[in-house]
Amino acid sequence: MASEMVMVDDVAFAPELTLTKPLALLGTGITDIEIHFLQIKYNAIGIYMEKDVIAHLSSWKTKNATEIADDDTFFEALVSAPVEKLFRVVVIKEIKGSQYGVQLESSVRDRLAAVDKYEEEEEEALEKVTDFFQTKYFKKDSVITFSFPTSSKAEISFVTEGKPEAKHTVENANVVEMIQKWYLGGSRAVSPTTVKSLAEKFAALLAQ
Repeated sequence: MASEMVMVDDVAFAPELTLTKPLALLGTGITDIEIHFLQIKYNAIGIYMEKDVIAHLSSWKTKNATEIADDDTFFEALVSAPVEKLFRVVVIKEIKGSQYGVQLESSVRDRLAAVDKYEEEEEEALEKVTDFFQTKYFKKDSVITFSFPTSSKAEISFVTEGKPEAKHTVENANVVEMIQKWYLGGSRAVSPTTVKSLAEKFAALLAQ
């Protein structure tokens, strides 16, 4: 029997995906902005990880969802947990890939600079990520996937209607860490709804 799909806006996320191991959907959300009281939704987000991740988070066993959501050290632990992770980002509002690439680049660069880790190697690795998105066009329902088979490697894939899948691999551990933090960065993450959803799911899993 197939499990129920999880709906985010009108986007369906499978409750489980497999990289080399089965990964569970542990958080969902959107990125949006408000302009003149109108909410504009850009992307729907699904965060997948190995269920074993909770073995690395036992310090938060007694915490509720609000405490977890407000605790950036929890999200630091989540990022550094040595498990496979996958972020599935589905386009709701079409934009140029270059706009997304520039947002990603400036966030990753600022985070690296803040901890004195923005050197030539990082600049070069990040530039290649920006270049990868530069030529893409994010039509509605296009899918960007960030998969993290290890904490020092990221594989980025872009799938859009009528084009073959495009892929790019990032092997600079510092850049990989900050790409994870763009979505898993607690109070500084790009999608507060995703952070809240992760906190609720983890509070429930840790309480078991």
